[in-house]
Amino acid sequence: QVQLVESGGGLVQAGGSLRLSCAASSRTFTGYAMGWFRQAPGKEREFVAAISWSGGTTYYADSVKGRFTISRGNVKSTVYLQMNSLKPEDTAVYYCAADERGVRAVVAAHDIGSWGQGTQVTVSS
Repeated sequence: QVQLVESGGGLVQAGGSLRLSCAASSRTFTGYAMGWFRQAPGKEREFVAAISWSGGTTYYADSVKGRFTISRGNVKSTVYLQMNSLKPEDTAVYYCAADERGVRAVVAAHDIGSWGQGTQVTVSS
């Protein structure tokens, strides 16, 4: 099983930026697609963005298109979420996810193989 550790959350004013990081630890972390989800208080967890193993394919939720960018590091076991033009409605706990079945499996969020513990993002108005 893959262990995922997120970092980079915090408090920011509306219009500001944050960069989340997620590092995966596994002896055999090859071929995993990765993604980000978020859960606001009183709401269900929702998809934010996903990226294929190669980094060549990305998907975004409509609510974050044009503002958020997902990318993989030089070490492919790391994924980033650059969040710009943040809005109060982006406030949530952000979770990293990984699945060896590919990027569409991450987007579908069905029985995802591995989740991180979450990092809080708070956007003040």
